[in-house]
Amino acid sequence: MLGTGAACLSFELKTTGGATQSSRTILEKGPALLFFFKVSCPVCQMTAPYLDRLNAGGSVQVIGISQDDSKATTDFNRRYGVNFPVLMDESRASYPVSNYFGISTVPSLFVVEQDGIISTAFSGFSKRDLEALGERMNAPPFLPEEKVPAFRAG
Repeated sequence: MLGTGAACLSFELKTTGGATQSSRTILEKGPALLFFFKVSCPVCQMTAPYLDRLNAGGSVQVIGISQDDSKATTDFNRRYGVNFPVLMDESRASYPVSNYFGISTVPSLFVVEQDGIISTAFSGFSKRDLEALGERMNAPPFLPEEKVPAFRAG
């Protein structure tokens, strides 16, 4: 898996609505948290709503990258309250972006700075890492009364 300091590939993927989105246009708007996931992954299902809270902070955009088709991903977004943009890295295209990033488990998350360099990378669910992102993004991912596990492997 790509780590801190690696350069992000320039890529183009389709949105759930069929439009094309490029990494270049994403990064023109500022840093991005890329969330690679599969709709059937229980840890991804647990992580998505917390990322939606982070997205509300607005200082770093959250971009989902689904390894499923558009219909399954749209259903996932509705079921788990995902309001951030989601792109499709489908199996029929042999997962080109997931393969470039070296994804072997999901969820895998990367913060890509505006210059295209990865500043944060981790896989699985990490409460500590999500809290650190929350501080940077000015949006706490967890509510005080929530019982959140420290880590869940993907």
